[in-house]
Amino acid sequence: MTQVKLDILSDPICPWCYIGKTLLDRALAQDPDHPFVIEWHPFQLNPDMPDEGMDRRAYLESKFGGKDNAVRVYAQIAEHAEKAGIKINFEAMTRTPNTVDAHRLIHWAGLENKQSAVVDGLFQAYFVDGKNIGDPATLADIAQSAGLERQMIETLLKGASDREEIQTRDAHSRKMGVNSVPTFILANQHVVPGAQPTELWTQVIADIRAQVSDPDSIESTHEGTQTKH
Repeated sequence: MTQVKLDILSDPICPWCYIGKTLLDRALAQDPDHPFVIEWHPFQLNPDMPDEGMDRRAYLESKFGGKDNAVRVYAQIAEHAEKAGIKINFEAMTRTPNTVDAHRLIHWAGLENKQSAVVDGLFQAYFVDGKNIGDPATLADIAQSAGLERQMIETLLKGASDREEIQTRDAHSRKMGVNSVPTFILANQHVVPGAQPTELWTQVIADIRAQVSDPDSIESTHEGTQTKH
């Protein structure tokens, strides 16, 4: 089947990104012969977050203008997660990390075609296990579980390798108009913002199948193509 690039801009501390990936994954599991070639791209919700992160309660109250607003926003998120059958352990999440190192790890995983496993590991660690995904040891654990060489990742994390690239790509996405995540870009043409239901992705896959006979109807790409956005 024709391959179609699906680029995903995401941040591993974004609950909507976690929900969005879970719903997309269900559609892909229903159709293992799906056409998508998926690549994950960095977008930091908090690009100015201190390297050591900050207390999550203080962060949320500052971000949403007080405790009441923070509670209201996260009640909505919890409701959507529950409807989707997704477990988020809010009580275990005590710290909001700087995610630049997590994005570096996702980038390195892409070089070995292991991005999805690493992204899953980051979401599991943060939203279910309540771990600090800004911590190098936690990131090394996730990398090892995904099949990456732990010692290599530990060495890379100690240095600044690809840090500037991640920040540059993040800034470029904002300049191009991306202001929230998840943002899905289909065939470098169609932007699909937000966590979308499984049924939408099932329909997109069906539409692609129907259009295969018309090569001009959708842009197909090959794995490894660098997307400009």
